[in-house]
Amino acid sequence: MDKNREIIDRIKCFVLDMDGTIYLGNDMFSFTYDFLKWVKETGREYFFFTNNSSKSQQAYIEKLAKLDIQIEPRQMMISSHVMIQYLKEHHPKKTIYVVGTPSLIKEFEAFDMPLVQENPDIVILGFDTTLTYEKLSKACHYIRNGCIYYGINPDWNCPMEGGTFIPDCGSMAKLIEASTGRWPEFFGKPSRHTLDYMVKECGCRPDEIAIVGDRLYTDIAVADGSDVTSILVLSGETTLEDVEQSDIKPDMIRKDLSEIMDTKMH
Repeated sequence: MDKNREIIDRIKCFVLDMDGTIYLGNDMFSFTYDFLKWVKETGREYFFFTNNSSKSQQAYIEKLAKLDIQIEPRQMMISSHVMIQYLKEHHPKKTIYVVGTPSLIKEFEAFDMPLVQENPDIVILGFDTTLTYEKLSKACHYIRNGCIYYGINPDWNCPMEGGTFIPDCGSMAKLIEASTGRWPEFFGKPSRHTLDYMVKECGCRPDEIAIVGDRLYTDIAVADGSDVTSILVLSGETTLEDVEQSDIKPDMIRKDLSEIMDTKMH
């Protein structure tokens, strides 16, 4: 039996990236529905995970619903939940200043996190599409003066329709680093925090989980050194030339989700 077929047959749970994997911007790929149907028909489960910390879990559930994909909340994993879970476990009473969108702030409030505007114990940097100079200046002041400093997702850019990009959380962290000299620990893909979160939420053994995505440095890197299978799809950011030049290698490469169903060799 083909080695790749053996790997796919073993998988019980697919964790799918979103932008560049199941859709691009607001345009759903035509093959996504067939893939999700195939996962269900073969007795498996699928989850979604997005590194994008600018929107809430509910916003993604609603976005998928508009695209005719109905899911339960547990199937929608987001990077900010990895961060929140860690804070609850390791810093339960420390105050937090979040640099983020109103949607991200509401997500923290929904979990009763102790948010403050002045003199926090911890600064959290998210993908803030509402970033202002005031927020940036306050964050830099707290970080420069010794606050615990975490970033939610390390992405440099967020892909948009038409092959364009906007600066993401990693780029904002670079700006803060230039001012303060400090770089945060990140909690989205590819951090080990996210891998542990995925395994726990899926409820499967690591070797029964496949992470599918279009980015080497987040989607594929998160599974590196683990028993979780990484499947790179070429429907988004990464090209075969990128793979050749990268130290990060996926377990499997497919043109898009449709090729996972028939596991053709690329």
